[in-house]
Amino acid sequence: MANDHAKTAHTDRLIADAIRNRLGREAGYREQALKIYPWICGRCAREFTHQNLRELTVHHRDHNHDNNPSDGSNWELLCLYCHDNEHARELDAAAARQSGIASLGATARAPATAQPFANLKELLKSR
Repeated sequence: MANDHAKTAHTDRLIADAIRNRLGREAGYREQALKIYPWICGRCAREFTHQNLRELTVHHRDHNHDNNPSDGSNWELLCLYCHDNEHARELDAAAARQSGIASLGATARAPATAQPFANLKELLKSR
């Protein structure tokens, strides 16, 4: 019984530390991004104020949350909806690659063979 309590306490400490570290990391780059970029969603152009700023998120372009350059080159501000959509698109693309689909919505087409400007040079010479 005492052993179970010690394991639980240890696990609780690990979880609390992980959450604290994540919140600290997020607060750091979020605050930096909010200082660098205007409070506008990078996709839908929705504008934000202090009242709804909690709905504006920082998206890591390379999806690596530990890559936080101070110039903000790996960040973009997205509203909650666009951020969810961005990650859903990534998951859809990964699933498509895994199932062997080259790209969603792409259909095989014959290459274009028309050459509308093939004799343009000759036409211009005759003027």
